[in-house]
Amino acid sequence: QVQLVESGGGLVQAGGSLRLSCAASGRTLYNMAWFRQAPGKGREFVAAINWRGGNTIYADSVKGRFTISRENAKNTVYLQLNSLKPEDTAVYYCAAAPRAASSDSLEYDYWGQGTQVTVSS
Repeated sequence: QVQLVESGGGLVQAGGSLRLSCAASGRTLYNMAWFRQAPGKGREFVAAINWRGGNTIYADSVKGRFTISRENAKNTVYLQLNSLKPEDTAVYYCAAAPRAASSDSLEYDYWGQGTQVTVSS
């Protein structure tokens, strides 16, 4: 079992930056990912990182703007959001997968409650 708690969301102007954190407790050496869900839309993959931190994957829509990283000693995964756009507005969720870092939400067994990111134009 693992519990995930996200933080760091907020309101920011277009072009600004935020850093999201996901603190994990329980069994923590999982592959981790961030997904997001905008109002009226389905959950969308954003970025994933394997448990060692050596392999990352990104959605095309965020590549070059967002960076996923992790500190296993602190049981924390981060998502640095730069050059934010209004279309990045969503609830951002952290998720944990025992098998592999993937863009498929079905691979993820554990989810946090989410943190709201709002980007104003």
